[in-house]
Amino acid sequence: MRAVVQRVSSASVTVENRAQSMIGTGLLIYLGIAPDDRAADVSYIADKIRHLRIFPDRDGKLNLDILEINGQVLVVSAFTVQADARKGRRPTFDAAAPRAHAVTLYEQVCDAIAESGVEVQRGYYGEHMVVQSDNDGPICILLDSRRVF
Repeated sequence: MRAVVQRVSSASVTVENRAQSMIGTGLLIYLGIAPDDRAADVSYIADKIRHLRIFPDRDGKLNLDILEINGQVLVVSAFTVQADARKGRRPTFDAAAPRAHAVTLYEQVCDAIAESGVEVQRGYYGEHMVVQSDNDGPICILLDSRRVF
């Protein structure tokens, strides 16, 4: 499981020209599920997102997590996070999980973050979404439950 974590001052998802989900200060997460991801991957990613200290404290040091700043999280399913562009010019998506498996784990990640006390908004799985965000920093962190990077 992979996640692109972006610190934002706001983010929203629009589907068919209608705003669906929006957050203020917090984290925009693009989440990609692999075919062999399981409960351990859900736990790892959800825990990392919940405890990632990428918000500034009074001294400007990145020392606070999402709950400490009373922030929100917007999780967007993005099979393209699993893309492999090492060969040629067109990425392959063979490392992305089939829909039935991916949607289940996507929901589990969202639920796990919410259960930790963080307000979670969701994108719309399988829909064409327009995601808008005001990146803060910018700070973008890559997470991988297999710890390959």
